[in-house]
Amino acid sequence: MTKIQKGAMRDRFSKVILELAEKDARVYAVDGDLANSTKTDVVANQKPEKFLQMGIAEQNMLSVCSGLASTGLQPWAVTFAAFLSKRALDQIQVQIAQPRLDVKMVGAYSGLLTGLTGKTHQALEDIAIFRTLANMVVIAPADNVEVEKAMRAANDYDGPVYIRLARDEYPYLFAEDYDFKIGRAVTLKEGTDVSVIATGTQTSRTLEAAKQLADEGISVEVVHMPTIKPLDEAAILATAQKTNLVVTAEEHSILGGLGSAVAEVLGEQHPTKMLRIGVEDRNAESAPNEQLLEKYGLSVSCMVRKIKDFYNKA
Repeated sequence: MTKIQKGAMRDRFSKVILELAEKDARVYAVDGDLANSTKTDVVANQKPEKFLQMGIAEQNMLSVCSGLASTGLQPWAVTFAAFLSKRALDQIQVQIAQPRLDVKMVGAYSGLLTGLTGKTHQALEDIAIFRTLANMVVIAPADNVEVEKAMRAANDYDGPVYIRLARDEYPYLFAEDYDFKIGRAVTLKEGTDVSVIATGTQTSRTLEAAKQLADEGISVEVVHMPTIKPLDEAAILATAQKTNLVVTAEEHSILGGLGSAVAEVLGEQHPTKMLRIGVEDRNAESAPNEQLLEKYGLSVSCMVRKIKDFYNKA
């Protein structure tokens, strides 16, 4: 059996943020006292003049980033997604999003799987929060390669960007020459019976579920949606018109995230029967990864069961 290559997003992130800090005079890494966990400590250690430590003070950190950006610099604010999206929301909205400043925000430890930290550190609402902000780009990469491509695209983009990263290792889905573009979806598997539109970490689990469903005679089309805002509406409509059954999958609340975004597009332009796979309207808890995925319905086996039931009842 061929071993599946995996990698931690934060490891690729640390490589790229150091390179950007070294080569781009505008780039500064701005940390909220989590550099060891997010891996921004590589900048602190190797390019200390480009590293700013703000401490456990996220509101101040984003205000500082606003000031830096107003002078022509490009600060990268890095902390856990739960803290970035909720503790500093007012500063992000008023001081960064409204004036459309060139601040890059990286939410590490997103979703359910945050290393046994529990509900205080889990971010199940960050996509919903950031996609409501005018002028904001929202990206949820699926693997290490896409992390790098998204970071380079963000570096080239003039305006606020939120990038959602996971803590643990995930399978490589893309080759190193993958051509990532902000606002463009990627069809990873063609299918005819049901479409699954997935984002971020849930995309690899979706592909595995699609393989198992194929063995049961259900042809699943898998569309990876790395950019939740701006959304690739054409890709959504194309796959919906092809199968007339759409499932969304995300390691996030089903309220306000990818599922809601896709439902908005289909509701307005091509009403289609839908199923949203994500965390229901509840808080999660601390537990090992596989137990969390199973309890909150995001494991491969849960996805197989839910998609099969949805397809058979359609």
